[in-house]
Amino acid sequence: MKHVSILPLHDGTLTSIDSAYQLFSRVNDFMRYQGKPVFYDIEVVGLTEQTKLSGGLYTISSDKTIQNLRKTDVIVLPLLCGNFQTAIRENEPYTDWLIDQYRGGAEIVCLCVGSFYLASIGLLDGRKCAVHWAARNEFAAMFPNVNVIDDAIITDEGGIYTCGGSYAYLNLILYIFEKHCGREISILASKMFEIDIERKSQNPYAIFIGQKNHGDEAVLQVQNRIESHPTDVYTLEDLCRMVNVGRRTFERRFRKCTGNSIVTYIQRVKVEFAKKHLEAGRKTVNEIVYETGYNDVDSFRKVFKKYTDLTPTEYRRKYAARTL
Repeated sequence: MKHVSILPLHDGTLTSIDSAYQLFSRVNDFMRYQGKPVFYDIEVVGLTEQTKLSGGLYTISSDKTIQNLRKTDVIVLPLLCGNFQTAIRENEPYTDWLIDQYRGGAEIVCLCVGSFYLASIGLLDGRKCAVHWAARNEFAAMFPNVNVIDDAIITDEGGIYTCGGSYAYLNLILYIFEKHCGREISILASKMFEIDIERKSQNPYAIFIGQKNHGDEAVLQVQNRIESHPTDVYTLEDLCRMVNVGRRTFERRFRKCTGNSIVTYIQRVKVEFAKKHLEAGRKTVNEIVYETGYNDVDSFRKVFKKYTDLTPTEYRRKYAARTL
């Protein structure tokens, strides 16, 4: 039997704590139905007997406090809301206990942006961490020693599991069930809770948000030019001349500031332009492709799929307005 400690972190969301508790408990029910011993001993483990969550809107009771729990096997960190800097500061009292438990063999299951706290205590340094696409820029700026992953839903490295997406934590918990109890139990949980077990990527859901908090006016000028004229055809030489900076120097500065090459940035902006028109559903795919400035439809399809994991047609089928 594995002991599961769900931590009611400051600014943790009640939904993620309750969902984790219910899912782990349900696996025990599955085991009972199959005539097997229960697998998880689940407890909410806090700093005190009562913890306020989500900006003080809710209060949750702890089964134990960290002071009277010597050993646990799995630690679940909930999704956080509010200001990440505040959450990091307020949750600091958990740090020594959490690090000691991890060094003693406990696994850490980090739900979505709960990773901001985990990164702040150094346990993600040099590791991969899945981050929600909308939080990527802020996370990368705060924790440069962490290998940020904003396309995959889940990472698994050294007994630490992370996920990107507010409800992608459901997929992460299914992944944990498969590791602990086998594929059959994970599939059963997927069916009972109607969770898409095969969801692996954030790309179909992501909206490209260029990193602009860098202070380089020349780079910012080019970013704004690309974003305000997404259908224009650019050459690198034209953009470099616009800011009067040599190509090699400017390409280096642009990548350092934005995390993307200039070519990649242009492609991603054009893909976002195409996505909006595909969602509207009024123009053909070919018409939209030509509007982006591409003359080769097949070439744009490859670029589109690179960033969304879907073809333009598949994207339209998924997101275009429809009547029931």
